[in-house]
Amino acid sequence: MATKMAGASMNQTKREASSLCGKLETDVEIKASAGKFHHMFAGRPHHVSKATPGKIQGYGEAKVAKERIEAVEPEKNLITFRVIEGDLLKEYKSFVITIQVTPKRGGPGSVVHWHVEYEKIDDKVAHPETFLDFCVQVSKEIDEHLLNEE
Repeated sequence: MATKMAGASMNQTKREASSLCGKLETDVEIKASAGKFHHMFAGRPHHVSKATPGKIQGYGEAKVAKERIEAVEPEKNLITFRVIEGDLLKEYKSFVITIQVTPKRGGPGSVVHWHVEYEKIDDKVAHPETFLDFCVQVSKEIDEHLLNEE
């Protein structure tokens, strides 16, 4: 009986903790090559704000975030960022963004896959689905910027 109770309370704790944790994903089709899009984040991150001035500097209510690059895998066109300072950490214990770009099959262009993992501070914090809209808009603006560079 005691073992079942301990197991039940452990499951309940895991369930409560997991309701604060979540993952979001979205794919965005772009015209630019996978390598060029990836290089914008991995090789020229200071150009991201120049390529997306309407989003990075003016998306709704201003938010400040400082990220640390945690992983770069050029052969997979993948980069992972962890938010380490800023407004997001007022609501989230952790916020990790992974961007992977793959060439489209059977045609020109690429697909940008955004994967976000987060842990909210408490259950009063809203689900960050608006962040996916932000990711889509950033992808489109960077794509347009890259195409204009050619």
